[in-house]
Amino acid sequence: MPKILIVEDEEKLARFIELELIHEGYETEKAFDGRTGLELARQQDFDLILLDIMLPGLNGMEVLRRLRQEKATPVILLTARDSVMDKVAGLDAGAMDYITKPFAIEELLARIRVSLKYRKAEAGDGATTASATAAGQAGTANSPASGVLRWRSLELDDSRHRVAWDGQEIVLTNREFLMLKTLLENRDIVLSRDTLLERVCGYDYMGETNIVDVYVRHLRAKIDEVYGVKMLQTIRGVGYVIRSE
Repeated sequence: MPKILIVEDEEKLARFIELELIHEGYETEKAFDGRTGLELARQQDFDLILLDIMLPGLNGMEVLRRLRQEKATPVILLTARDSVMDKVAGLDAGAMDYITKPFAIEELLARIRVSLKYRKAEAGDGATTASATAAGQAGTANSPASGVLRWRSLELDDSRHRVAWDGQEIVLTNREFLMLKTLLENRDIVLSRDTLLERVCGYDYMGETNIVDVYVRHLRAKIDEVYGVKMLQTIRGVGYVIRSE
């Protein structure tokens, strides 16, 4: 029976979610502030955490940041903030998904099912997937066995999770790194927003595709604009591509 932690300071909402989850066959625990939620998440092994962002004590983003230093428990953020940047910040901090308040309970239950399914698949197939990925990369010209991808003076070292231009490190978030890696591995192939979203955020991501555009803008600001190049090209109505030099 999957076990879910609900960290939500609105007690009526937390109780409502709890009753719905119990009805669906889940085991639950509740916390009404960030510090209590973090301690429960550290002490117990939950299959999923529903985490409100606006919490007393510690806000949800700080809870997530501290939890990620110790555990990879899937987290769905509950947020009243609907801006793309807030959502990007949550995903970059390590959340699997988010849902904006007010929400229909059916949508929340659907997102929970997807997250738990993804966790189960990841746990069961992680070694096989990693092996297949490594083998696929070794046979691709743009993805040498060394794990190093290059474009002009840019070097992406996958094994060290490091990107540099002429030896000068470029600091990227995890999803910016994945976006750049995906485009470099597929040089001269135009990738659609949906494809990039699946590669970077997972096949079961249910948010807006314009988050891809946000990551591309960040990469351009950190690479194209700093080094005076036009690495990331937009193909209008299709997606993005990095051309071979």
